[in-house]
Amino acid sequence: MAPVFDSRAASLVLTFFLAGSGIVSSQEQYVPSEENLKAREEFRDSKFGIFLHWGLYSMTAQGEWYMNTHNIDRDEYACLASGFYPSLFRASEWVSAIKASGAKYICITSRHHDGFSMFGTGESDYNIVDATPFGRDILKELAKECRRQGIRLHLYYSHLDWRRDDYPIGNTGHGTGRKEGTADWNSYYSFMNNQLRELLTKYGKIGAIWFDGVWDHPENFDWQLEEQYRLIHELQPACLIGNNHHRTPYPGEDFQMFERDLPGENTAGLSGQEISALPLETCETMNHHWGYAIEDNDYKSPEELVHYLVKAAGRNANLLLNIGPRPDGTLPDIAVERLREVGDWMSVYGETIYGTRGGDMPPQKWGVSTIKGDRLYIHILDAEENVIFVPLDREVAGAIYFKDKAPVSYVSKDGGIELCFDSVPDEIDTVIELVVR
Repeated sequence: MAPVFDSRAASLVLTFFLAGSGIVSSQEQYVPSEENLKAREEFRDSKFGIFLHWGLYSMTAQGEWYMNTHNIDRDEYACLASGFYPSLFRASEWVSAIKASGAKYICITSRHHDGFSMFGTGESDYNIVDATPFGRDILKELAKECRRQGIRLHLYYSHLDWRRDDYPIGNTGHGTGRKEGTADWNSYYSFMNNQLRELLTKYGKIGAIWFDGVWDHPENFDWQLEEQYRLIHELQPACLIGNNHHRTPYPGEDFQMFERDLPGENTAGLSGQEISALPLETCETMNHHWGYAIEDNDYKSPEELVHYLVKAAGRNANLLLNIGPRPDGTLPDIAVERLREVGDWMSVYGETIYGTRGGDMPPQKWGVSTIKGDRLYIHILDAEENVIFVPLDREVAGAIYFKDKAPVSYVSKDGGIELCFDSVPDEIDTVIELVVR
């Protein structure tokens, strides 16, 4: 793991490194504003967000990549818009259910790879207001409700487009009926930036822009990210930028994300990049799809979700947990149940997650640790014995169960302490609070 050091220094060092790689000019040095640095710390403190993949693809009930995986002609796919009428959508119900989980922010797909905009854009009539009988700007309604309930709003935005002719065809979307030889990068780049300007000027304060799609072209493709990032930071200096490119963060990015893997792991094959000094976030699905999939009811158990959240916090990262809303505008019943179950756990143990940083020790086979001030929280997730060795370089002044404050026996050992229990800890997460100095 890379050492943690000042965010400004990290940005500059990374800029010079990438300049040497030809990714960005050495003149383009990003120094985050004070508002941005404050927003980064607030982001780190929040620890838990909910991802929402919702769009025309929800109507196919086959996930958000259906247009690409089944080579659906773009004009046929666009016909879905004439029937898209999410009559049961209630922003208040969504935000209330999400808030009940303990999540502090929502990230929703403003425009996914299929090119359909889920907001009232003036850059294209291919959007939820102009192309559907529903005719409502769901993003405006969601932004208003998020402000009312005190939940931050982040926006996913796709860098690629399977519909537009001016987007230079990359590794995906070859069977959607786009014309060859019509790519016009200047036109497409202008379209994207104009939409980003709309999103950052018409919907209030936006916590982050969550980009996706750079992987559609090789590394030498010039996305002109530095200019795009500068635009975002000029419009809203505190707005964080993350990019799901599965690479080392670029200058101008404010947090690093990992897809379907915890930082330092790479089981999904997308997260082999080095861990940076930026705030970290890992995104994962509740079931096996991002967008709504009618046959996929294989949802992770409450225990699995709590463990993933805790393991992310122990690695100094946030968890962005995904739900695919139904085409009628409701959240799947199982998803709402899971939100409530995670919220029940967070209502008791949230103090050991919110505002913490990853503890001194690396993740152990039995669990992880989080720390806040002089309180080190030991999260025992998978114990095999009733004695747990905790590697520590600090002096321990006391040990108690976090839940009921009952004392826990411990013995000092070389390089740490042993926590001693009458039986093997078997709760979803047995949390021990250590006073350290």
